Amino acid sequence: MIKKLFPALCIFALSPLMVFQSGAEPINAKDSWQLLLDKDLSNWDKFIGVPEPGVIVPNYSEDDRKKPLPLGLNNDPLHVFSMEEEHGQPVLHVSGQILGGLSTKKEYQNYHLKFKFKWGQSKYAPRLNNPRDNGILYHATGPHGKFWNVWMRGHEMQIQENDMGDYFALAGVAMNIRSKKLENNQFIYSPDGDFKNFIQGQGLINRCKRSANNEKAYGEWNELELICFEDKSIHIVNGHVVMALQDSRVHIAEGDEPSLQRGKIQIQSEYAEAYYKDIQIQLIKSLPKQYAKYF
Repeated sequence: MIKKLFPALCIFALSPLMVFQSGAEPINAKDSWQLLLDKDLSNWDKFIGVPEPGVIVPNYSEDDRKKPLPLGLNNDPLHVFSMEEEHGQPVLHVSGQILGGLSTKKEYQNYHLKFKFKWGQSKYAPRLNNPRDNGILYHATGPHGKFWNVWMRGHEMQIQENDMGDYFALAGVAMNIRSKKLENNQFIYSPDGDFKNFIQGQGLINRCKRSANNEKAYGEWNELELICFEDKSIHIVNGHVVMALQDSRVHIAEGDEPSLQRGKIQIQSEYAEAYYKDIQIQLIKSLPKQYAKYF
């Protein structure tokens, strides 16, 4: 059972390999994995979007909703993002009640990110009859609220029921992905497919489906990984590579497209309850050898 995390009662047991740097960020001395979660979410900023009709928020008027005005930066009165604990371990709870983004305060480049994820029970309008949805944005840059008045510009590693590992381009970014076209006109990642540009914009294709469904059963923890090196990235779901992407860039309608190789990491809230734990990041100096074959 997951319980609310009360700072005064929290005691964390650290292995002998765990040490602390400034800012109370645990570092594994053996392989330099940095834990990004703590009880205070000290490594993260919250940005909360526009509440749906019927969601009551203190000091938020109907005029604010009509504008529409996001709740904004580090204004989370309904605790869309909060810390809890499971068996003494810190767990991020995403309520999903309002669209939101939890973004790292730092930008990262050339890294291996890994974390555990599982679905909660609650779903909210307007997605009550849709698959549960969430996602990780990476190389997120520019202002908060750039996309749908809530998220930053960036690449999305989709976390949706039966679609874990899909790619979405948000707010003007682009990737090249080897893919094949399906009968429903969607594209699916295929290592022997042809390169196609995936770009967010009117009339453009901004989604590529993962190669296979490797999601675990509802209620079980999934192990997800994201590897980014230079202009390349890899989506991994429960040990399976489901997407390899390259030529990360900002899409410019006319002229040169600047490479996009760094930015913040942003966790979505998207009308479905979800949990994250063991969020760790390691900086890398090269693409791990076992993944070079995908490029």
